[in-house]
Amino acid sequence: MGSTPVRTFEYSVGGMTVKVPTGCMFTHIIRGSGRKITYQNAGVDCAFVAALSSGFCNWRIDFTYADTNNRTYRTSRGKTHSECKIDPMRNNSPQTLPRYGRTCARLYVNGVRRVSQCHHITK
Repeated sequence: MGSTPVRTFEYSVGGMTVKVPTGCMFTHIIRGSGRKITYQNAGVDCAFVAALSSGFCNWRIDFTYADTNNRTYRTSRGKTHSECKIDPMRNNSPQTLPRYGRTCARLYVNGVRRVSQCHHITK
C-alpha cells in the first residue's frame, strides 16, 4: 500500500472553475505474491477543507504495467466518469503479470494526469 498527496490544482468544467485544495491523498493498494496480483485498488481520500469541495469531475483511474527497463507493456484504462466525486475509486481484476517490473495507478481529471502512485513487482 502506498499513498501520494494530490497537489492543489484548478480546472474548468462547463465554464466553471473547480479548485481541488490540499488535503487529498491518492492511495494504491496491491496484494499478491511474485507476479500474481490477487487484489488491486486505487482511490482518493480527502480530509479537512478538501472533503467539502466539489471533488473531481471527468475523472478516470488507469493502471499501468512496466518491465524492469521501465517500458510500459500494458495499460488498463479506466472509464471516464462525468459526475463529480470527492472520493473516486477503482478496482482492477486479479491477474498474473508476464514479467517483473512495476505497476502504477494514475488519476486523470479532465484528461490531465494529476497524480501517480507506483509499486515495484519483484521476486
